[in-house]
Amino acid sequence: MKTLPSKNITELILACGNGDKEAIDQLVPLIYEELHRLAARYMRREHPGHTLQTTALVNEAYCKLIDQKNVQWQNRAHFFGIAAQAMRRILVDHARSRLRLKRGGAVNKISLDESALIPQPEMKELISLDDALTRLAQFDPQKSRIVEMKFFGGLSMDEIAEVEKVSKSTIEREWRKAKAWLHHEVQKDQTT
Repeated sequence: MKTLPSKNITELILACGNGDKEAIDQLVPLIYEELHRLAARYMRREHPGHTLQTTALVNEAYCKLIDQKNVQWQNRAHFFGIAAQAMRRILVDHARSRLRLKRGGAVNKISLDESALIPQPEMKELISLDDALTRLAQFDPQKSRIVEMKFFGGLSMDEIAEVEKVSKSTIEREWRKAKAWLHHEVQKDQTT
């Protein structure tokens, strides 16, 4: 199924915000398909044995988005920016939970062969990235949102510029600065 242009999705999102039930019926499959595409893109970056599957990530993010109250969706990019935040929280919570289990949170005996299947570095890197993003948000919330939308939501620079209401060149410049800062912070976390 081909995705509608973002203008059509934006129109449906705005109509849903105004209580149009028919728009909701039309929007749900489109949002789900788009979320699945974004989640699949993100999950391709994960290790092959990741226990959270793309469909599970989409379902959880979708439930969180549908459950949102008092949100005035501005457009498609705004919606998927919020979706990026939801996916980030889900992935980080999943990684933290897996590490907690690995450290004996719910002690299960596993063989040495099974323990080799648990790819701890990827989980630690995701948690380290989340911690660094949280620190970045404390002094530069815009850079943190840009990374979240780009990395977790797969939004384009144009879409992020639309959400942030700034030029594409500003987003590109802030993205470069944020990447450099995060790289430094993540490296620092991994050496301590």
